[in-house]
Amino acid sequence: MFLQSYLSREKIARFIAAVRQEGWRAAFRKLRAYVAMRRAGYGRSALPDPGHAPAPAPHSAPHPEQHLNAFWREIARKEAFHVSQPPAATTRRRRITMIGDLNLPQCRKYRVEQVAELWQAQGVEYDYSHYEDVPRAISLLEGATHLMLYRTQNGPLNSMYLYEARRLRLPVLYDLDDPLFSVSAYETYENMKALPEAMKAHFVAEAPRYLDAINMADIVTVSTPGMREHARLYTNRPVFFRRNFADSATFAAADAALARTTRDPQAPFRVAFASGSQGHEMDFAVMGDEMAEFLAADPNRQLVILGHFNPELLPEKLRGQAEVHPFTDYDGYLAALATVDCAVMPLTDDAFNRCKSAVRVIDAAAVAVPSIVTTIGDMANVVRDRETGRVLQPGDSWRAALEAMAEDRAATAELGRAARADLERRWRGDRDGLPVIEPEILKWVLE
Repeated sequence: MFLQSYLSREKIARFIAAVRQEGWRAAFRKLRAYVAMRRAGYGRSALPDPGHAPAPAPHSAPHPEQHLNAFWREIARKEAFHVSQPPAATTRRRRITMIGDLNLPQCRKYRVEQVAELWQAQGVEYDYSHYEDVPRAISLLEGATHLMLYRTQNGPLNSMYLYEARRLRLPVLYDLDDPLFSVSAYETYENMKALPEAMKAHFVAEAPRYLDAINMADIVTVSTPGMREHARLYTNRPVFFRRNFADSATFAAADAALARTTRDPQAPFRVAFASGSQGHEMDFAVMGDEMAEFLAADPNRQLVILGHFNPELLPEKLRGQAEVHPFTDYDGYLAALATVDCAVMPLTDDAFNRCKSAVRVIDAAAVAVPSIVTTIGDMANVVRDRETGRVLQPGDSWRAALEAMAEDRAATAELGRAARADLERRWRGDRDGLPVIEPEILKWVLE
């Protein structure tokens, strides 16, 4: 039975996702930590306070999805099972409980943790729990007026949470930031060519389980307008977008990075390519030849690769002028990003990438670095062409854009400062919510 708990579909899906997002070494490190805690009698918790050990699972509920069974049976026998009115109808207070898969650091930051700032600005209380931290999740549900699920699949735990939410008459929202439900997006996703075929097959096989979870909710939120349109091909549920944004933690980390950085106009001109998950070598290949030409034109230029990237897939002629930083935590990532002059964000033109958000633009702008992007995904909606960065149209030259930035470094630095100012003015969640979130989502919670 213990071995079976290691090999459940949810655990395998989480492990494969960790491999893709963080690499084999980090995934195995997490696996070892999880096994050690399970052997010690603890279930892994993703609570933000590391000072408290997770509580052992109750003896009365050997299977997490049965956690509420005894309670449900008891109140049913006493004819107290059903709630007469939704909590949101009996109080003006609004309290959201978010239950989700919190295992991927960048997803947790942008879709779970920072959302607290957005909702607090609207006068709404907000708490979250890892979907496997059953006691905390159930405790939060008891005081909620709305339930939000993030990146969960259809399965026993998801069904239990939904059943309890329906018993409590809570409206349910499902949130997702990648088209994990879409077989068509996976089958045309160029980045998958850099990954083992078995991993792609696994993602395709899991897609229906995400769609099942989506269709159990009342409304759906996604991270970009492009993903909203793609999701509408798969579900009849109302779909809206809530963009990723910069919160106070982003600005604090960026300011700390900038305080430690001195940009010397005589130093090599540095161009960053950031990769938060496996497979982005295919995106880089979109402009690889032009990058090679740009670097070859001046030995005083450098390519800075941040995060997941297989150096063996980097063209040999680039390697002498390339500086590679492994995937690290957010503070370390911003510290490295703050040392560059500009950032490039090429994307292959496919259905998956058309759903992509502008998180890399946000990160770069936070440390006053201008970005060069294309019209694929949501980045062009965040970058103001020639005001805060560059937006390349189909057929435009990456090399020409890079040459212009390298030739006038003062103007490039000014673009970076403008990008930071624009981020503070337009792309933070503690204001009126726009253009970060569609009004229909605010109305769904507040009215």
